[in-house]
Amino acid sequence: MILSQTTRGGGALDRGADCYERYLEGDDEAIVDLVGEYRDGLTFYLNRFVSNIYEAEELAEETFFRLIVRKPRYRGKYMFKTWLYTIGRNIAIDYMRRGGKTTQISDEDIKNMRVEEQTLEDMCIAEERSKIVHRALSNLREEYRDILHLIFFEEMTNAEASTVMKKSRRQTETLIYRAKAALRREIEKEGYSYEEL
Repeated sequence: MILSQTTRGGGALDRGADCYERYLEGDDEAIVDLVGEYRDGLTFYLNRFVSNIYEAEELAEETFFRLIVRKPRYRGKYMFKTWLYTIGRNIAIDYMRRGGKTTQISDEDIKNMRVEEQTLEDMCIAEERSKIVHRALSNLREEYRDILHLIFFEEMTNAEASTVMKKSRRQTETLIYRAKAALRREIEKEGYSYEEL
């Protein structure tokens, strides 16, 4: 299943992007929400670079400070979390290059970090998609949830799902069609487009 993010009224849909946009529009409380949402995860991520939780906390604070002072433009190319973690990662690399860490960072380590950045982005996108699908599934009728779970998560064939659901092959195919249509509607309510199953 592939999802792509759409916009509603021109605004970004993920929570971080919404908070940041509100902050840029003058809502100072939005930055508090943003820090509360991402501080811990960002700190633990940055700790991988510096291997010191106190330094990682400072780097996370510097990341948020950069948002507050410089107000960089978030273009929505990636999920907000990916964009924020990239800023934090760059701050951590600069910190290590300046000698903030006793062990200097090598060019090979920087190359590895670039690969990790792409992996992080992919993980963030997959995590967000998973949340959207699970939220949409929870709004479906039980029978629809059951059949979609069997087909997508348990990777059963239609015949196997028919046996589990105690339905004929034709009933199962109809149920799958209706469940997918219902799921599509729920995903679109979330502001995403349902591209394929």
